[in-house]
Amino acid sequence: MTITPAVAAPTFDRAAAFPEVQAVQAWCRQGDWDAVARHFAQLPTADAVYFTVRAVGELPGVMTFVGEVAQAQPSAVLPKLLLAARAAALAWDARTTARAAHVSREQFDEMHEHLRYGEERLLEVTAREPGNGAAWALRITNARGLQLGQAEARRRYDRLAKHHPHMYFAQAQLLQQLCPKWSGSWDAAFGFARRCAAAAPEGSLSGALIPELHAEYWLSLRGGERDAYLRRPEVQREVAEAALRSVLHPAFRPTYGWVGAHSHFAWAFSLAGDHRRAAVHFRALGGLADRYPWAYGGDAEQQYVKHRDLALKAG
Repeated sequence: MTITPAVAAPTFDRAAAFPEVQAVQAWCRQGDWDAVARHFAQLPTADAVYFTVRAVGELPGVMTFVGEVAQAQPSAVLPKLLLAARAAALAWDARTTARAAHVSREQFDEMHEHLRYGEERLLEVTAREPGNGAAWALRITNARGLQLGQAEARRRYDRLAKHHPHMYFAQAQLLQQLCPKWSGSWDAAFGFARRCAAAAPEGSLSGALIPELHAEYWLSLRGGERDAYLRRPEVQREVAEAALRSVLHPAFRPTYGWVGAHSHFAWAFSLAGDHRRAAVHFRALGGLADRYPWAYGGDAEQQYVKHRDLALKAG
């Protein structure tokens, strides 16, 4: 994989770092199910399957193609997984990113309809394959969207963790559930993120849960509290240590999710004014980026470009 140099505007397409994922998307558009199935069969990890499933789920019109495959192969697991991923994407599009108070009853109804459709298919998948990490990770997201509560989300994560104890994308999904905006608590969220980061193998992505959670906490603050929070020595120390143990560790490899991980570290150091440390992550990213958490501060592209330019001048 080649990391391109920085350009004026970042690329927020999550598949851009992985030509093979873009190929899967192209096969879906072309209706080549055999190529899609062969690719999924050789993916090495649950995170790889989850990332690719979500990339397929972002494609408009893919439900028609995959739905035909599902009808023709009623016992096959992969079509059900892809249908559930597309349903999840449609559900969150219907809800939008607005706070719950600004989401209409009609939007919630449409969201829940999509999620229930996906949940029915995921129930079949996890019944057939109890260790299917991608399916359980999607079910963790569904639990949040369907407001099934903290206990049910944790139950789903625990079922997944028996088979995939360090699945980064599943951890990130449960972390959202544990935040107060989804009826969790900061104690629960910080405790979970820190346990996952500490237990994960060195060089894995789980360390990125630390800046992800600090971004969520920062978002909950107002005014001067925001400006001061990320500059706290203990916060910066924790973020720096997490970076050294994950994306900056010699064992690190740019696997699925690496763009989001580097983006979170770049954001945390940038907003703390530590442009030298941020520059390391911007250089690793090149022209790639994840829209979050940059969008938390306004227009994601403008925020990214502003802080990237400051970092590269300083570093």
